[in-house]
Amino acid sequence: MLDEEMAEIIGSPDCGNSPRNKFAQDVAIALEVGADKPEQFDAKAVWTRSSEEHIRGRDALIAAINAKRNPDKIIVEHAISHGKTSAVSGEVILATGESYRFCHVIAFTTAKANCVAAVVSYG
Repeated sequence: MLDEEMAEIIGSPDCGNSPRNKFAQDVAIALEVGADKPEQFDAKAVWTRSSEEHIRGRDALIAAINAKRNPDKIIVEHAISHGKTSAVSGEVILATGESYRFCHVIAFTTAKANCVAAVVSYG
């Protein structure tokens, strides 16, 4: 379940005139707060969170996303796209005051950039 209403979201200025950058930012935010639009992800989507952890399939990916801690604040610094690939970076701040940086490299099923085929996350 998406809990974006509880997290303060500061979006990237990169999204102003780019629907593709905005979609990539929305996917990155969903990866941090919970996915409310499973259709954003291809049925065979793969999420690589470390060299050992590969989450395969939309259902497993959505379950993993929704199992994460809810942040207090997400700051998206950059959301950029080119062709079938986007990268989104920023910082997540938890209620405990802890924070971590993230970078999600997103591969889309087509150059329209409206359905996620794979994500590789760093941070």
